[in-house]
Amino acid sequence: MPRILLLGGTSEASALARALAGAGADAVFSYAGRTGAPIAQPLPTRVGGFGGVAGLADYLRAEGITHLVDATHPFAAGMSRNAIDAAAETGVPLIAFERPPWRPGPGDGWHRVTGIDAAVAALPDTPARVFLAIGKQTLAPFAAKPQHHYLLRLVDPPEGPLPLPDAQAVIARGPFDEAGDLALLADHRIGWIVAKNAGGAGAEAKLIAARRLGLPVVMIDRPSLPDRRTAGTVGEVMEWLGGMGDIAHPPG
Repeated sequence: MPRILLLGGTSEASALARALAGAGADAVFSYAGRTGAPIAQPLPTRVGGFGGVAGLADYLRAEGITHLVDATHPFAAGMSRNAIDAAAETGVPLIAFERPPWRPGPGDGWHRVTGIDAAVAALPDTPARVFLAIGKQTLAPFAAKPQHHYLLRLVDPPEGPLPLPDAQAVIARGPFDEAGDLALLADHRIGWIVAKNAGGAGAEAKLIAARRLGLPVVMIDRPSLPDRRTAGTVGEVMEWLGGMGDIAHPPG
């Protein structure tokens, strides 16, 4: 039977974990440890980094991992690159479970940019109220435009002062809905949104709300990665695993 390492942290990873557990697979779920209270999984779980490519390769060998599934956040590019390199070094087959990116539609006022610095530059010079829907890792560059009021939505309360002179944090865990995000944007009188193009349904509500309200969105494109095998559904990943070893397919 294959022994699978699932690099998680997304709703897609959790869905795959449930399918693997239901199939009786020998699998380990790995969290990066970015949040204080990660969602419990139906698989044995480890939390924390591996120590770069070498550390991940050592783990794959020591634990007898035969298949590696990268279902990390689309902006966890460092971990994804490490997975590609470690898989190549050890000969462990790798598949990436990727959700498709969001696409602008009629009525969307997107300003597409590459990277955080470009997102900062895209904001206006006149004071505005900005919803920074980008997590907690990349806030500091926005201090270059201190004239703005920044609203943050974080999974965990900040452990210290926010790195922005005028900011407020709302603590919440998705998925979010359109009504809630419409109320959030209206209550805080938001005029701009900055978002990472993570894709998926769990955080799309802010974009639907922005369309309804006619708000401009600075959309940060996903980082580029080397070519790798990808899947878009739990079923595709399970088919890939089933074609390479003795693992049950999900029902239906």
